[in-house]
Order: sequence, then structure tokens, then C-alpha cells
Amino acid sequence: MTVLDRPTQRAEASPRERSRAALAAGLVLVAGILLVVCFFSITLGSRGVGVPTIWRAFADYDPDDASQTVIRELRVPRTLIGLFAGAALGVSGVILQGVTRNPLADPGIMGINAGAATCIVFAIMVLGAQDVSTYVWFAFLGAGLATVSVYGIASLGREGATPVKLALAGAAVTAILTSVTSAIVMTNVEALNELRFWQVGSLAGRYFPVFWQVVPFLAIGLVVALGAGRALNGLALGEDLALALGQRVRLTRLVMFATVAVLCGAATAACGPIVFLGLIVPHLARMLSGPDHRWLLAYAVLLTPSVLLAADIVGRVAASPGELQVGVVLGVLGAPAFIGLVRYRNLSEL
Repeated sequence: MTVLDRPTQRAEASPRERSRAALAAGLVLVAGILLVVCFFSITLGSRGVGVPTIWRAFADYDPDDASQTVIRELRVPRTLIGLFAGAALGVSGVILQGVTRNPLADPGIMGINAGAATCIVFAIMVLGAQDVSTYVWFAFLGAGLATVSVYGIASLGREGATPVKLALAGAAVTAILTSVTSAIVMTNVEALNELRFWQVGSLAGRYFPVFWQVVPFLAIGLVVALGAGRALNGLALGEDLALALGQRVRLTRLVMFATVAVLCGAATAACGPIVFLGLIVPHLARMLSGPDHRWLLAYAVLLTPSVLLAADIVGRVAASPGELQVGVVLGVLGAPAFIGLVRYRNLSEL
């Protein structure tokens, strides 16, 4: 080989390679933001702690040190549950928006969280279930029934399950289920005091036993969801084209709805019904990742827990020495965002 035959410079990266590099760099940046939020979730609150205290809490634990006990028994499990539950709700929102092709779909608006909450309250109040590992199955049942009900109601009529009809059916089912939940809870004053924080969505008082009981379901659901990017991309092309490409559309939808039921059921069992998170964050993730669901799911897994934990921190700091439940904070912030989404998006495309 002569000198002229040798390559003198490396070929320039293609636009697709540059795009992938930018997406990967953005994903690393979002992961860094999540780590920072996790750090503040452990350190901030009514009792502030520093890095040396965190180090000693795990390297040289002293059970007589109140700060170390707070870190190990309260802050760390609270943060871990926020990580997994937030990721589950964000991914569920992406899946619902992809499967239904409805930008207004999320587990809260579609009634899925309300269905899980109703069955959990029924299991606790009527059947006497006390352990998360027991009533989490009722959460799956409630989430699944709510999903089927909303989709069935929205499918009535000539137009079928249009995005607007899905949103309206979800709002109606949510109202009914919320009323049923309130009726069950109001029959027992002691239970009302115990459940009132859980009902609005909360990470407070969530200890390691709760985390270990729900994390297997959340982990399995997240693995299935993250592997569904290509299938969701096929559904985004339309049912006819997806069928032409050889995709089993009905089976894909069934698996996706089952995955959402598992994720939302486990997240609701751990934290209560948290609204707006699965609606707003997928749109934020889509702004960063584009329409490819393989990247969109990855961004949602990191962005959603960041928003959930940040809202939890705001609730702790804003009302110190008490705290606002994370569901209240997200409701206050999410409602204007939802109104803006409906107001500024071209509803003729829905």
C-alpha cells in the first residue's frame, strides 16, 4: 500500500450518527440532573444533613445519631420509591400516548390511578388487607378494570376511541371511582386519618418494607416497557401500516395495557394516586428526544423521577417544619401545564 492509498483523515459522522451522539449526550446530562436531585432529596428537609453525615450513616452507622437514622430509615427509602414510582408513571404516560395516539393520555386522566386506588382502599377497608404485598394485587385489578372501562366507553359510537372521547371517558370514570373511594373511606374516621395523606399522593412515611414489596413489579414493568420502543414506533405509523409491516397490533396493545396496569398499580400502592406526572413529563421528554420511542422512553425514565423528587423537595422546604404532600405540589404545578397543553396545542390534530 502506497502513501496515497492510506486514508488521510477519518470520515465525517453522518447526520444520523451526530443525532445519536447528541441524544446520548442529552441522556447523560439528564442522568446527572437526576443524581443531583437525589442528593438534595436525601439532604434537604426539616432536618438538614451534610455529606459527612451521609457517609457515616452507611460506612459507620451509629443508631443513636438521629441524623443518620433519618437518612437510613426515611430519606433513602423515600428517594428510592420516588425513583421507581416516578419512572413507572412517566413510562406509563409515554405508552398510553403512543398506544392511543392521544397526547392527552396519562394514568391519572385515563382513570387508571383512580381504579387502582379504589381497589386498594376496598381491600384495606372492607377485606382487612394490611400488607402492601397483598393489596398490590388489588391495585393491578383496579388499574386493569379502569383501563378496559375507559377504552370501552370511548369506543362507543361511529368515530371510535378518539383522543377527545378517551379524555372525557377517563374524566368520567375518574370522578366515579374517586367518589366510591371517598364513600368507603368516610365510613371509618380512623382509616380516614391514616389514608388522607396517601390519597393525595405522598412519598412521606414510605419505608424499606414498602419499597422491597413493590420494586419487583416496578422493575419487571420497566424492563418490558423499555423494550417496547420499536413496537410503539410501529403503532405511531398507524394501525394499517403497522399491520403491513407485520406487527401484531392487538397483541402489542394488550401487552402495553397490561404493562401500564402493573406499573401504575405498583406505583399507586406505594405512593397513592399521583396525577399529571405521566401527562406533562412525556411531552417534556419528547421535546428533548424527538418522536422515536426508544429514546423517548429512556428520557422519560430519567426525567419523571427528577420532577417527582423535585416536587417532593419543594413540598418539604416550602412548608418546613411540616410538609406539603407531593401530590398537592404536582397538582398545583400540573394543572396550569395541562391547561397550557390543551390551549396551545392544535386540537384539530387530536
